[in-house]
Amino acid sequence: MFARWGDKGHARSFGFNGHTDVVPLGDEAAWTMPPFGAEIKDGIMYGRGATDMKSGVAAFAAAAIDFVTQAPPDGAVILTITGDEEGDALDGTTALLDHMEACGEQMDVCLVGEPTCPNTMGEMIKIGRRGSMTAWITVTGKQGHSAYPHRANNPLNAMVRLMDRLASHELDQGTTHFDASTLAVVTVDTGNPATNVIPAQSRATVNIRFNDSHSGASLSDWLQTEADRVAAEFGTQIEMQIKISGESFITPPGALSDLVSAAVEAETGLKPELSATGGTSDARFVKHHCPVVEFGLVGKTMHQVDECVPVDQIHQLKAIYGRILKDYFA
Repeated sequence: MFARWGDKGHARSFGFNGHTDVVPLGDEAAWTMPPFGAEIKDGIMYGRGATDMKSGVAAFAAAAIDFVTQAPPDGAVILTITGDEEGDALDGTTALLDHMEACGEQMDVCLVGEPTCPNTMGEMIKIGRRGSMTAWITVTGKQGHSAYPHRANNPLNAMVRLMDRLASHELDQGTTHFDASTLAVVTVDTGNPATNVIPAQSRATVNIRFNDSHSGASLSDWLQTEADRVAAEFGTQIEMQIKISGESFITPPGALSDLVSAAVEAETGLKPELSATGGTSDARFVKHHCPVVEFGLVGKTMHQVDECVPVDQIHQLKAIYGRILKDYFA
């Protein structure tokens, strides 16, 4: 959904971005409340997406509507809301931004309403995000009898060596705004039910979250170099498929982060930390359009069973968003 209050030609415009899609339930039987009931118990609303991030969308939509109807600003307020963020994110915010470019629409700044606070409302603003990429690796050797390993070429030997080299390598020690980059081996699969057979193939997947010391291209080159070395060492064939979900980015501290920080402190009494921790978000796409930061709810229960949010926290978030709009157009 794209919505704009105010004329397209206004000298300044403030945009909000968010998503309404959610991750799968997990074990539905483990939920103590209906996962899509949005039921409120003891002042807490339960349901998948309550934190990440339907409540954030509700808060900024309500704040924007109140603001433009009660004190119409000299400028435009824009809402961009998608149903494709938790998956491949091919048809969500990227499609909205393509539409905006085709129609001559422009956000001067944007706030993404992702949950950004680790434990306490108001403690953190995200001014950047690490990059993310995944590599699917297949090692092919030669099948044979396990009693005669010299007649086979075990792909697992090469796979284990490669996984160890990748996982034990220190990518960096962090940068000014980012923690150290990480590589996780998330699966190794061979599917061999027989104890007397050396398999022909083994597959593994690794996921890398990287800071601004690297690019997706530089890490892809490094992965390929390591794979080529192991393939040559063990006489195996190693194939790799890589998907770069997003590059790292940073919105340098300045006018936008100061604006959001001041509103958060005024409403919560906390001066938020400027951070680039966590996973990816649609801010990685918005950064190509305009300066962008993220601020939202406490994210402790996002993606968990019994995801939930205190209702008064949603109202507090709406008040923060309303103050941001008021201060931006003042």
